[in-house]
Amino acid sequence: MTMPPPDKPWEANHNVSVMCPDCREVPANIVEEFSSGDMVCGSCGLVLGDRIVDTRSEWRTFSNDDQAGDDPSRVGDAANPFLNGAQLETTISYTPGGAGRELHRAQNKTAGDKSTKGLLAAYKEIGAFCDSINIQKVVSDAAKQLFKIVDDHKAFKGKPQEAIIAGCIFIACRQCQVPRTFREIFALTKVPKKEIGRVFKALEKFFAAQDSKKMDEITKSGGIVDDSQQYKTTSSTRATELMIRYCNNLNLTQNCTTIAQELADRAATIGTLAGRSPISSAAACIYMVSYLMKQPKTAKEISTIAGVSDGTIRNAYKHLYNDRNKLIDPKWVENGKGDISALPSS
Repeated sequence: MTMPPPDKPWEANHNVSVMCPDCREVPANIVEEFSSGDMVCGSCGLVLGDRIVDTRSEWRTFSNDDQAGDDPSRVGDAANPFLNGAQLETTISYTPGGAGRELHRAQNKTAGDKSTKGLLAAYKEIGAFCDSINIQKVVSDAAKQLFKIVDDHKAFKGKPQEAIIAGCIFIACRQCQVPRTFREIFALTKVPKKEIGRVFKALEKFFAAQDSKKMDEITKSGGIVDDSQQYKTTSSTRATELMIRYCNNLNLTQNCTTIAQELADRAATIGTLAGRSPISSAAACIYMVSYLMKQPKTAKEISTIAGVSDGTIRNAYKHLYNDRNKLIDPKWVENGKGDISALPSS
């Protein structure tokens, strides 16, 4: 047995190639005949394999014929869970300057569904609102699902659609643990805060009533009630739920964010900021922690992010400063991490 040179060690060749046993041509002249499902040698005609799978498209599509391109799609779009019906209808498309424009118009007039068009318009508006403030897609989908429930039951006919959309976005944000305030939803949708509040309360009652009916029907039919499918009434926004977003916008460290959340929880337990709104409580806690952890932020900077006046922040901070010995954990400032003496007196 001949040994390989030491500078070129032996390596296994893992390449697998198909070769005709009669011709033994390299490279092999192999032809796949999809019509018969055979793999044959193009030189001698020997059948090398049968029942081969045709990986090409099962049918032709003509959507890109005007561009002289190739459409590799093998199936249509997936069904949209936010629309009603089987969604199996055919749509005639056309390109500007190409053929099929009149057919496209005629098909839209005869096959157009007003309810579907209304839903699509509402979904587009919800998606645009959520994208404009960088809300996750899961929140957008939750808001669309809530709007679909309202539309299916033909509820709130007297209410403007913009107010219902604002209420659905507000509830979806709370359900997905990324709450937004009425003021932020107003700035987003231009729907008055009072109107958002009224629609929000009405939507909560409506969804709870619909969920109760659904659960009763499942129980009567002998089915098992799944807690994950039940509608959970949203609770009031807490100051700790606003901390992450506010601290990120203020470029505070993760340690500051965690301490601010703990401070808000302590203040709520002791009752230092009882009667204050979650926004002003969160802003005051951030103001205190920023000076405590040597990353000071002025009340004016925080007011710009939180949407409350700097005077409100200072008034809430005075209560925190008076109870500072009860609220501040010594672990926060040990080893020089923080400095209590750096806290402003007002």
